[in-house]
Amino acid sequence: MINRDPLLLDLPAEILTPRLRIVPPASGDGAELNRAIAESFVELHEWMPWAATMPTVVESEHYVRDAAARYMRREDLPLFLRKRDSGEFVGATGLHRISWAVPRIEIGYWCRTSMVGRGYISEAVVALTRFAFGALHAARVEIRTDTTNTRSWRIAERLGFTLEGVLRHDDRTPQGQLRDTRVYGMIDPAELRADARR
Repeated sequence: MINRDPLLLDLPAEILTPRLRIVPPASGDGAELNRAIAESFVELHEWMPWAATMPTVVESEHYVRDAAARYMRREDLPLFLRKRDSGEFVGATGLHRISWAVPRIEIGYWCRTSMVGRGYISEAVVALTRFAFGALHAARVEIRTDTTNTRSWRIAERLGFTLEGVLRHDDRTPQGQLRDTRVYGMIDPAELRADARR
């Protein structure tokens, strides 16, 4: 029988891939996160509802401390991507909108501008999909993305996620316009194409 109490889940301190360490946020990460957001703000502001305005360093530090608390309570599993060799901040990801009763999990992601195009996000999504199906016994893994965010939804398709539908006027952009959302799902880890090219 699978333990359905998420607070009793023992999660690893990090998930390793060939090039990345995937780790939960921690106190003190705010300044580094803020620099990555500032570098990438033009792109993030186009797609991410939380990037309507550029946060201050204090706001970023507040976010990482709150994210660490949510991670500990298993309400949400926000994660940071760091280069395995140097520890350099690559971007953010996480397992979100979790329904532990199913379990159903959504993977979200963004990459800092200077690291885009190197396959880091695909590498992280493969690792998190395996982790969700394996350690968390997920019955379903989702990726949701703005229909106009081609770079994002192509990652889902390359890795074997199935486009299950488009939710019309499902959300708003950071600029306040209504947007449509592409919903991708995977219910069998055998569908994962871990060797998909960037």
